[in-house]
Amino acid sequence: MMISQKMADAINEQIKNEFYSGWLYLAMAFKADEMSLKVFAEWFRQQEAEERAHAMKMCDYLSDQGAEVALSALDQPTFDGSSIGAMIDETVKHEIFITDCISKLVDVAKSENDNATFNFLQWYVEEQVEEVASVTELADLVKLAGPNQLLMLENRMKETIAQRASEPSA
Repeated sequence: MMISQKMADAINEQIKNEFYSGWLYLAMAFKADEMSLKVFAEWFRQQEAEERAHAMKMCDYLSDQGAEVALSALDQPTFDGSSIGAMIDETVKHEIFITDCISKLVDVAKSENDNATFNFLQWYVEEQVEEVASVTELADLVKLAGPNQLLMLENRMKETIAQRASEPSA
């Protein structure tokens, strides 16, 4: 194994976090469907696919480093599904949590003098800056739109979703 067991364990924990993120966003997608907010539902589905890709990228990294990928059970997703605004606010909080987790992984890589993993994690650091910024912007737009203009916001989101779908995967 080319990385320490401590580093492999920390990455395995983050793999669990990434898969949980996808599971959470999938649950939110179904809740948005129940609210007849199909574009928000699609946005959450895209978030799920992105989180799954993040987890798989980490799995591949561990494999490439000769470390074991240890998949753990996922907790049942819990969130405030009372409104789309509440779900987007929960998403902001969750992405900030994931950012903190990535930061702790970087700290482990530094403490282990693991330059390869440190470099690998820089992509995630940049990705989290983008994720928090974009979901914070969406939360602001949901607040501005209010409940009476969510359908107009969904129309605007269709363009964003189409653009994201045409971008190459991570």
